[in-house]
Amino acid sequence: MPITEILERNAKLYGNDVALVEVNPEIQEKRRVTWREYELIEQSEYSHYRREITWHVFNEKANRFANLLISRGIKKGDKVAILLMNCLEWLPIYFGVLKTGALAVPLNFRYTSDEIKYCLELAECDVLVFGNSFIGRVEEIADQISARRLLFYVGGGEGGICPSFAEDYDHLVANCPSITPDIKLCDDDFAAIYFSSGTTGFPKAILHKHQSLMHSCKVEQAHHSQTKDDIFLCIPPLYHTGAKMHWFGSFLVGAKSVLLRGVKPEMIIDTVSKEKCSIVWLLVPWAQDILDAIDRGDIKLENYQLSQWRLMHIGAQPVPPSLISRWKQHFPHHQYDTNYGLSESIGPGCVHLGVENIHKVGAIGKAGYGWETKIVNEQGQPVKSGEVGELCVKGPGVMTCYYNDPEATEEVLKDGWLFTGDMAQEDEDGFIFLVDRKKDVIISGGENLYPVQIEDFIRSNMKVKDVAVIGLPDKRLGEIAAAIIEIKPGCECTEEEMMKFCSGLPRYKRPHKIIFADIPRNPTGKIEKPKLRQIYCGESLVAAQNKG
Repeated sequence: MPITEILERNAKLYGNDVALVEVNPEIQEKRRVTWREYELIEQSEYSHYRREITWHVFNEKANRFANLLISRGIKKGDKVAILLMNCLEWLPIYFGVLKTGALAVPLNFRYTSDEIKYCLELAECDVLVFGNSFIGRVEEIADQISARRLLFYVGGGEGGICPSFAEDYDHLVANCPSITPDIKLCDDDFAAIYFSSGTTGFPKAILHKHQSLMHSCKVEQAHHSQTKDDIFLCIPPLYHTGAKMHWFGSFLVGAKSVLLRGVKPEMIIDTVSKEKCSIVWLLVPWAQDILDAIDRGDIKLENYQLSQWRLMHIGAQPVPPSLISRWKQHFPHHQYDTNYGLSESIGPGCVHLGVENIHKVGAIGKAGYGWETKIVNEQGQPVKSGEVGELCVKGPGVMTCYYNDPEATEEVLKDGWLFTGDMAQEDEDGFIFLVDRKKDVIISGGENLYPVQIEDFIRSNMKVKDVAVIGLPDKRLGEIAAAIIEIKPGCECTEEEMMKFCSGLPRYKRPHKIIFADIPRNPTGKIEKPKLRQIYCGESLVAAQNKG
């Protein structure tokens, strides 16, 4: 069934229960936020940066926006882009789009004006919904995009004045009917377009059906056993499949979720405590920051109510075993899971470790609920256990195609299998270990070096906050491994000291060069290696790698 029916059901069964909470500690002005037609909240100092809505209001606001879109001529198959920071408006807008039969097209909040315009044109969007943080970027291209598109400005809790080149969403939806529009939907209808991370140039548009979204709900709930009593803390951006698809598990059972605007360790722990969160999905840097804050004494766990926190899970990148070992020292009662996925496979869960397999930390796990996996060589033939090959996945959550890009689609979709571009190997127990991205493999003197393996080793050094290994051009060897290392605040480390530490690696895996610098990461926690290559390798190598 289409995913919109879950929202209708939750509104009927749990109408007066809280569905979503927004917590924004970064609001500087201490004031009570009001939101037209939304539930009032208990007044306190905390309520100055906290808003909430029930399932009934969630569904009602989705219906209002759907009816607004329909009144403006939006129909089944049209596309509506969403450019918002995480907020209470985000998900009602998303579901309002789906209720019209149109496709929701979430946009990365880091996109420049040119990238916004590019994505709107690639996905053939008919509407752009944007928030206060994006007025400047949208204004730069307003004349170019407004001629054939509707532009709606969402003020929400951030306030602000609607710019002259857009219409005021908050005012318009308040005057629209709250009844469910009479639009017939089925699993085979198109539902959303998500964009790839764009690590090799401009992003690709990934087309998904309602079937994909519904399968994601089932996968997440099957893996993490959410119940109505669980409370999920969502920190990553909702434009990305990762955050939203993890939320889908809570959505499926009508559980409450909290959207936190901020990633500081104290914010996260304080919100878990005050909101009584039981499930938290973190990215590796955030988990590291929390542990470092605890070790420094900045966070004293005894000052918080954390006994209800039962599950911490991580995704978006390989997880260093040393990180989870440290985590379990401070949170011995926590279940732990890691999740693997791509936007092309509707986000996390096509492979997952499983809370019962913590002894296999370091692996991404086995095929997830309803999924199949295989690891193949360059000829597409399965490799033997222990051999490295490309990971492929198959299941109901695989994308339909790259929208308007048949050549790119043909490269990754073969007989229903999605070729992920990730190099992996399977151990004797059937657990899959990521080795690296296919394009990130370093070939040094004819030897394949997999940066993830080197990075995991270097991260075990207690002075290291983050690390990225890239290939640098070398006349003799073709490439050499360079380790860009970010040292923890207050720590000192020399190149000689780090080289000595790396002597614990096999000789051929040891980095030839150590560079101490900050590690850039995108909003989903992935290291931005193209940016590092541009800094340290030069434009020519970047172009060659992107072409390959």
